[in-house]
Amino acid sequence: MPEKPVTVVAYAAGASLAAIAAFYVFGPTFFLDGENSYNTNDGRKRTIIGLANPANDCFINSVLQALAGLGELRLYLIKELHRRQLETPEIYDCAPLVLRKSEKAEKVVILQKGPVTKALKEMLDALNERPIYKKTITARPIIEALERAFQTRISRNQQDAQEFLQILLERLCDEYHAAQRARLAFSSPDNGQPGQEAEVKPAGLTPILSEVTVGTSDGFPFEGRIESQIQCQRCGFKTKPSASTFVSLTLNVPQKSSTSLDNCFDILLKSEEIDDFKCDKCRLDHALEWKTNKLKAATSEKDRDGLEKDIALIEKALRDDPERAPEGVTLPDSSLAPKCKIRKSTRITVFPKVIAIHLSRSVFDPGSSSTKNMAKVSYTQRLRLGGLLNEKWYKLLSVVCHKGSHNSGHYESFRRNHLYPPFATPDPFRAYADASRNVSTVPSTTPSPSIDALRANGASTPLEHGDGQSSTSLSTVSLSASIGRPASTGVGAASSSPPPAEEASASMPSVERTNTQASRPQIRTQETTPGKFRRRKKSNDRWWRISDDKIKEARTSDVLSMQREVYLLFYELERPGDDAVV
Repeated sequence: MPEKPVTVVAYAAGASLAAIAAFYVFGPTFFLDGENSYNTNDGRKRTIIGLANPANDCFINSVLQALAGLGELRLYLIKELHRRQLETPEIYDCAPLVLRKSEKAEKVVILQKGPVTKALKEMLDALNERPIYKKTITARPIIEALERAFQTRISRNQQDAQEFLQILLERLCDEYHAAQRARLAFSSPDNGQPGQEAEVKPAGLTPILSEVTVGTSDGFPFEGRIESQIQCQRCGFKTKPSASTFVSLTLNVPQKSSTSLDNCFDILLKSEEIDDFKCDKCRLDHALEWKTNKLKAATSEKDRDGLEKDIALIEKALRDDPERAPEGVTLPDSSLAPKCKIRKSTRITVFPKVIAIHLSRSVFDPGSSSTKNMAKVSYTQRLRLGGLLNEKWYKLLSVVCHKGSHNSGHYESFRRNHLYPPFATPDPFRAYADASRNVSTVPSTTPSPSIDALRANGASTPLEHGDGQSSTSLSTVSLSASIGRPASTGVGAASSSPPPAEEASASMPSVERTNTQASRPQIRTQETTPGKFRRRKKSNDRWWRISDDKIKEARTSDVLSMQREVYLLFYELERPGDDAVV
């Protein structure tokens, strides 16, 4: 029996050593990375970088984290700064020969260099790192860049996140347009030759430049254009549309218990009727009638000649432009003109790549201080804008929420856990796909119709059974087939057969990437296999909930449930090859 205590001690010692070994192996990873930082299936850690909040900086941190999840913004920053590095520095170091009204040469040069653009890119790059442990950085670099740009200090008191976002986006937009004007002036043939024509140049150049830069593929992704037009219900005259650009849209939240984002858009974009309005065309018609009656009653030849001249000018103005009163003609008093009902319509004519939506919850009461509208605003993952002929779909990528009252509270943000492909080669084989769509007069050396016929009949192809071939030979076959077949044959084959990428094995990554990217615009309308559908839905359902340096995972249902707290929404325009968010 004396051997029993020894056995117990031996077992206890072995268990202790096993526990110590387990802690040594698994303990540091668990305690360093945090509870939300364990490994995923792809080997990545579930954590992102947080931002420190030394003094009421949650309004800055929430906006920066929301911007960090916008792929189009990061792509723009990369392209813009790379373009500045490739071009000669003299383009951005020289002040323009002609300055606009209230512009100063030194400020224009600073805008052309883009210091805030560079600081924001560095900040967003840092926030998009994937650390293996909890990591916190500070937003001080972007704050200092803004303070130097505006030559002022940002107050350390509680501020509005929308105001910070508006200042930041307007500054980025100004730096972009300043660089565009500098490049245009440098490339113009009459550069460096100021003269009498230089004074006329800015007035004629401004609308042309805005037409080129707003809404282009290389333009500022937040910039769009909105137009409003007035139509008289009495005479049917429509005024010229008044256009204005925007970098964010402010939507008023109605004062009721619950509403939706679509209803908020209807308040901004719906047509409204206004009574007691003075129409320009109706006023000219009234003036024409008034002058005609005076002409009938005129007795002297001098008065008749003057009235006939005025009548001719009024008729010419009615034909050409009723909004411009004829020069040299005395019109009757505006109070005598008839009042009419007008219809005012507003629409978005240039849709930005990224639309920032501000839900205005401020309720101003003259008798008391401002209060916060606590109405529930429901919103969805996909947002539809535009009409039937220019329909645009946006997907939700970031949300900024506010908890608290109108004068105090805390901001936090939600950011979709979305991984973008490398911006330089997001679709490396698109050139081959584009070439296959163009009908060529040169006869093809590859009998591609036979390959398409085999696929249509369900026969096996080298892409479907590739155990005995190398990836190089398979890639050659797929590329030759895509280049050689005509456009009509390619479309028919893609619509009548399932995509080969879904049947390819995991041991052929190059072939799978080739077929997926080349046929993505064609297979979007096809039904997806249930397993693929579930995997995409699971990946799209991952979000980060960020409160300064505190980060945890969230689901789409958690994001869409923040109806009372939602304050800023960031939607990104869906491209033709993107997978729809479920």
